[in-house]
Amino acid sequence: MAKKLVINTAWCKGCGICAAFCPKGHLEVKKEKVRTVEGSECILCGLCELRCPDYAIYVEETEG
Repeated sequence: MAKKLVINTAWCKGCGICAAFCPKGHLEVKKEKVRTVEGSECILCGLCELRCPDYAIYVEETEG
């Protein structure tokens, strides 16, 4: 199974909770939406997914 981080910006309200809990500093809020920080690496731990109150960010598992 392959994993990837998915951000649904339409659902994101820019609260920054996911960014606060990211252990690698991979997320930040810019223009009231969360985005990934260029040059950082996501370890796909899922803490952002657990903390997001709007289900706007999640780790997706795909076959492959």
